[in-house]
Amino acid sequence: MVVPVSLLDNGRVSDRSSDHETGLASFRRYTWWTLTGTTAFVLVVLLGRRILTAALPGWAAVACVLALAVTTVASLVLLSCRLTGVPPDGQPVGPPVGWVLAGSGGAAVLGGILLLLGDDGAWSVAPATMVAVVATFLPPRHRWLLLAAAAAAAAVLGGIAALASGSRGGGGGLGAVLLPPTLLTITAATLLGLLWGWEVAARLEQARRLAAELAVADERLRFAADLHDIQGHHLQVIALKSELAARLAQTDPARAAEQMQQVRRLSVDALRDTRAVVQGYRRTSLDEEIANATRVLAAAGIDARMQLDVDTDRLSETSRHLLGLIMREATTNVLRHSQARHTDVDYRVEAGMARLRVCNDGAALGPSASRGTGLDVLAERLAAVGGTLTWEHDGDRFVVAASLPLDASTGPEVR
Repeated sequence: MVVPVSLLDNGRVSDRSSDHETGLASFRRYTWWTLTGTTAFVLVVLLGRRILTAALPGWAAVACVLALAVTTVASLVLLSCRLTGVPPDGQPVGPPVGWVLAGSGGAAVLGGILLLLGDDGAWSVAPATMVAVVATFLPPRHRWLLLAAAAAAAAVLGGIAALASGSRGGGGGLGAVLLPPTLLTITAATLLGLLWGWEVAARLEQARRLAAELAVADERLRFAADLHDIQGHHLQVIALKSELAARLAQTDPARAAEQMQQVRRLSVDALRDTRAVVQGYRRTSLDEEIANATRVLAAAGIDARMQLDVDTDRLSETSRHLLGLIMREATTNVLRHSQARHTDVDYRVEAGMARLRVCNDGAALGPSASRGTGLDVLAERLAAVGGTLTWEHDGDRFVVAASLPLDASTGPEVR
């Protein structure tokens, strides 16, 4: 039986060091190169070629080249600043004012010179680019107001320039009016579309990490509740009987000794129940741990596939308990000591032996110093009942494999 677990995206985007775990860093680089590459291509290659091939006066050519260089550098710097991250409230940080002024001034100079010289087709490229870049830093309402106002102004300037140059007929005048706002619309749609994809991915990553943190917090609360229920009752009774024994110590030593004997028995019971909670919430079982691993791995954004022999009734209580502990330890290692995206869990019964194998990718290249001795202790427990537990690195994959008899008898007490 194959049980797929869907991949849930959730997380905290502000933690840059973890971007590599989910591919967010690669997506960031892709978005940056696409945005800056497209902007540089339009400004430097297309518009620069137009300036160099046009019959411009010397002063105009020099001014246009300088203005183009300033506009290009300012646009690339502003786009890089825009991609530094998405704050929790979803609103981008304001742009560097100096670069906005420099880029806007360069675009205005470049567009103004080309417009004065009658270049109806290229004058609006640089201003449209700067308006679109600045719009990416604004909230949606202000963004659309800026784009609408800029498109209307571009259409008016294009129409005035067409009339001033003596354009006649519907084609030339209409093109001069429609081309500038069309260029602005295409440029803004390209930049905002790419940034929208980046912001969606960033917020999904933020949600993925938050869900994983909530899953861990929920598990801690559940453990705390179990421990409180057990310890609270025992300690309250122990406190009352100890107080009674203290009062009886002078007047009735026999009854005081009896009360202290009861305190001792209660202490032993409290210690036993506490160990049971710590070791496995009263009793760990393979079925419960597989179900819990399915939920926790999904909440952590890890795609888990379960290949399970559904018949676990043939397992003895000890075998079911030990395999549950191994499943829990393997799941903990996946969450704490790897950057896993995929985990495969395989459980089957062969030739009187129960076999459990957990394999995940994203493992560290070397042994984890923080792994602790959990697997070592479990290996000793399985060896005591005739089973085996092994683990190994295979490239970026970490594999835990366990096998033990179906009818394993009780071994040493789990720590």
